[in-house]
Amino acid sequence: MAKEKVVLAYSGGLDTSVIVRWLQEEYDYEIVAMTADVGQGESELDGLEEKAIKTGASQIFVEDIREELVRDYIFPMVRSGAVYEGKYLLGTAIARPVIGKKLVEIANRVGATAVAHGATGKGNDQVRFEFAVKALNPYLKIVAPWREWKLQSRTDCMDYACRFDIPIPVTAEKPYSIDRNIWHISFEGGILEDPAREPDQDMFRLTVAPEDAPDYPEEVSIGFVKGTPVSVNGNELKPVELVEELNRIAGRNAVGRVDMVENRLLGMKSRGIYETPGGTLLTFAHRELEQYTLDRETYHYKEQIALKYAEMIYYGLWFTPLREALDGFINITQETVTGTVNIRLYKGNITVLGRQSEHTLYHPDMVTFEADELFDQKDAQGFINLYGLPLTIKGMMDLKKKRECQEV
Repeated sequence: MAKEKVVLAYSGGLDTSVIVRWLQEEYDYEIVAMTADVGQGESELDGLEEKAIKTGASQIFVEDIREELVRDYIFPMVRSGAVYEGKYLLGTAIARPVIGKKLVEIANRVGATAVAHGATGKGNDQVRFEFAVKALNPYLKIVAPWREWKLQSRTDCMDYACRFDIPIPVTAEKPYSIDRNIWHISFEGGILEDPAREPDQDMFRLTVAPEDAPDYPEEVSIGFVKGTPVSVNGNELKPVELVEELNRIAGRNAVGRVDMVENRLLGMKSRGIYETPGGTLLTFAHRELEQYTLDRETYHYKEQIALKYAEMIYYGLWFTPLREALDGFINITQETVTGTVNIRLYKGNITVLGRQSEHTLYHPDMVTFEADELFDQKDAQGFINLYGLPLTIKGMMDLKKKRECQEV
């Protein structure tokens, strides 16, 4: 009788390398590994197939989902304006639903009855992966070793790996966790768990330090069509190429580093360090163009939607009716968000130089301090009187009460 199959979301890192062996010992499964190429770089993918098979997997699928990630997940997030807690551009969070989707697709393809992942019981990723599985195939069993095994820490995992001669890309000298995709790199855990400790400069991979950036500014223009970025410096680029180009430009100018203590979904605070160079430029430029092309009430309400959208991505709620409904609203707001934003970069700083759009609501003849024929300043008096009427009435009542008290 053939064994049941489990599909493991496999990165080749410490956790999933150990999990392959652990699944062999604890479950009578045939282990199928699935690696999602989300832009983590060739160095992290090299030798992965050989390593997975050597460790105990029967086969491995390496799926290139970079285009899907950028087109169907990252760019909608850009259009939404989502930023979690004012700083985090959701690099890890936005990749999880598409990885979960691919995990389910492979499980369906090979006839697996279960899926497994290496997310810890303290983190957000367990929720993101499992919500995707529940939404797309709720009949799959989910195996989460971090919630089952006796290993209590990454140090225990490193000891386990050494015992079974499992090669791992983590050392005791630098025991922090790294997650990379085309949008960002995150660093957390280990030596970074002390929020008072400055990160080592040699840790960063996508950005230079401000003091090492060029001593001259660099200018870049980003073109959008209906809120979607389509060009850099006048050159139309495909989604993956566009993000990669902006990563290079921003990275060499020290743009895109974030060090923050954030609120995890489970309630605890954690310290994360992120590099999101191209994403920082896109988020900045998109906001500038929206301010130029959206009316006040739509822009202000969309700011509220952006906060909710960011929370939903962070909480793993991508495959939900609410997220789809919010996209409906957002897509309508983006109908006029077409144009170009010019930016200057200098040693970690971003400055807007100008914006152009055929859909702008900025009317020079209306806002000028010079003489004009469009705006009658006398009209402002009536507006102030009516808009301030509640204040006038309250003020009158307060004075009346004050006089009555004085008379008594």
